[in-house]
Amino acid sequence: MDKTMASSSAVAALLSNMTLEEKVGQMTQVEKNSLAPADVTRSFIGSVLSGGGGYPTPNTPENWHAMVTGFQQAALATRLRIPLLYGVDAVHGHNNVKGATLFPHNIGLGATRDPGLVQRIGRATAVEVAATSVHWNFAPALTVPQDIRWGRSYEGYSEDTALVAELGAAYVRGLQGADLRAPDAVLASVKHYLGDGGTQWGSVPRFGAMDELWGEPERTIGIDQGQTSGSEDSVRAIHLPPYAAAVRAGALNVMASFSSWDGVKMHAHRHLLTEVLKGELGFSGFLLSDWMAINQIDPDYYTCVVQSISAGVDMVMAPFDYHLFIATLVDAVEKGYVPLGRIDDAVTRILRVKQACGLFEQPTIAPDRLDTIGSAEHRALAREAVRKSAVLLKNAGGALPLDKNTPLVLVAGQGANDLGLQCGGWTIEWMGQAGPLTTGTTLLEALRASAAPGSEVRYAADGEFGSGELAEVGVVVLSEPPYAEGVGDRANLALRPAEAALVQRVRARCRKLVLVLYSGRPLLLNAVLDQCDAVVAAWLPGSEGQGLADLLYGAEKFSGKLSFAWPRSMAQVPHSALAASAEGPLWAFGYGLTA
Repeated sequence: MDKTMASSSAVAALLSNMTLEEKVGQMTQVEKNSLAPADVTRSFIGSVLSGGGGYPTPNTPENWHAMVTGFQQAALATRLRIPLLYGVDAVHGHNNVKGATLFPHNIGLGATRDPGLVQRIGRATAVEVAATSVHWNFAPALTVPQDIRWGRSYEGYSEDTALVAELGAAYVRGLQGADLRAPDAVLASVKHYLGDGGTQWGSVPRFGAMDELWGEPERTIGIDQGQTSGSEDSVRAIHLPPYAAAVRAGALNVMASFSSWDGVKMHAHRHLLTEVLKGELGFSGFLLSDWMAINQIDPDYYTCVVQSISAGVDMVMAPFDYHLFIATLVDAVEKGYVPLGRIDDAVTRILRVKQACGLFEQPTIAPDRLDTIGSAEHRALAREAVRKSAVLLKNAGGALPLDKNTPLVLVAGQGANDLGLQCGGWTIEWMGQAGPLTTGTTLLEALRASAAPGSEVRYAADGEFGSGELAEVGVVVLSEPPYAEGVGDRANLALRPAEAALVQRVRARCRKLVLVLYSGRPLLLNAVLDQCDAVVAAWLPGSEGQGLADLLYGAEKFSGKLSFAWPRSMAQVPHSALAASAEGPLWAFGYGLTA
């Protein structure tokens, strides 16, 4: 009997010995703050996750390992000793863990156009995630954003389907490695299936708002989790190819999207979940719901459970009231609303993946790999990624590179000396936040470390340097406040008045002005573009600001190319409006200077 047949036989034997409650428990995923390890044993829970900000206290790699191991030991105390899958959103490194290496967000990696680099980042992320005994990463996002007002735009590698497919598959290969059973391999979760990047502005009520920070009037509409536009042919053409590529690359988990298409919530869309993904694409892994997402299908929760499982969802993320989900699904099966065969199919898929990950043989990882978290090797890789992701948009008169011997460089903007703003959302906390959240190097620290002895790098966050000489160079860092998901939906992408005023203050104090942008999407620069000699789109570069200093001082050349077209005005947003515009973008897809 070959290995595949033996594996299938073992799963079938295990399934035949399971009660209905044990099967439904395997289909249940709970947030770690909503249950104790003993609850895993009592309810036969198949998976536990840490949501954004779901870390132990204190937040150390050692405590992470102990926390995850405690839940796993509880799973192994069940009658059948079925191990659980512990999942995290390690979307730009092991970003919930203080001290981990944080890579540029996906929008920056898209600008590298380098699948080899992305695969190496996936591999490094897997090593750090696995060191804490976590076996599952809710990444990569395979979204193809078509409207940069969307707060999740930075989760997408590009607006271009082919580039997303290439880089997403590379990340899957890096994360899972050559053998998912290896102790440093981590299961990928490709998300959010299908069409999350194609939703229409105004098609959904907002669940969070940053309007005050954006300088906008309060709104009740947004785009995240909304209605995806277009025919099935267009949805397939734009949004499906990255999933086909990921499945070919070995992806064994797919997370469904909050969004709707054709008037149906994706979590209830049997045609796209079962007929297309599992049938047409031959996906043999299991399908996971997003955070409480099945609850949006219908006002009646019983209907939500029946429709989502019947449509093809195999495991439900029920972060809080998991007892209700379990009781509801058990009742639905007993009353014939959900066939037992659908339950057996779901559990078979889950068990096969657990087996493919080697969890039955090695459910926990020894705590002897924790020194890989934030290692010098991984930080060097992140620094390389920062260098390759930054895009030089303007360089009038050879403003860059800077001379290391420049007597005085003025640096302004909170982001220049703020690691939280440099890293963006999904950094320690779900939304991220300003301040020294974790370990890394800010751009200000990097500039000072790179300047020649005798060169002064003077910093004032507000650009108020007092009276004094005219500096040769000024560097202004403008940064979007950290945000995640629909909370970051932004109606107007223009710079805020205070940002334009900061540029103007520093412009008056220097001969050459360099603008560095920390943002999760292109922003409208009309108010300041003429005042800047050089403009750098640094995206959300992560923990290693030294990579930017390498570029600004000319130790390395710019090579990044835009993975999103850069609009001239809001009249060119969304992407369909830009395509229909008689005037081209300010900077086209693929644009990027070298210095």
